[in-house]
Amino acid sequence: MSTPSPTRIATALPPDCRTRLMEMAREVNFTEGARLFREGGHADRFWIVRSGTVTLDVHVPGRRAAVVENLGAGQLVGCSWLFKPYTWHLGAEAMTPVRAYEFDAERVRMLMDSDPVFGSALGRWVAEVLAHRLQATRVRLLDLYAPYGSGSSL
Repeated sequence: MSTPSPTRIATALPPDCRTRLMEMAREVNFTEGARLFREGGHADRFWIVRSGTVTLDVHVPGRRAAVVENLGAGQLVGCSWLFKPYTWHLGAEAMTPVRAYEFDAERVRMLMDSDPVFGSALGRWVAEVLAHRLQATRVRLLDLYAPYGSGSSL
């Protein structure tokens, strides 16, 4: 049996912080193939996947965008909303029909500023997600473009 991912909301945030965040949620749906955001665009919202699969991709000049991670239920889509200049560093696409909770980034940042306990918990969660994504992106790009891949299968 696998250990629950620390990047999933259910295991990442204390119940009171999770409740406060979810009070700001708006339910949205994306059709298969819909772009949630493009690399370089303005990061003014984020999502938590309810069902379906979202892929994260990185622009590779002269090639098709490289998929670096697949996200599913309970996972955060979008981290760039938390850091100035609020610009997406990756792209995201719905690979299947997706149901998600959507959050207004400015509203969440204001709550983080006004409630240090909430802000700290949410900031730690996003930091864990970012650390995980950085490693996943590194391994994926090595697999795609390095002469011997990442070596992760050895």
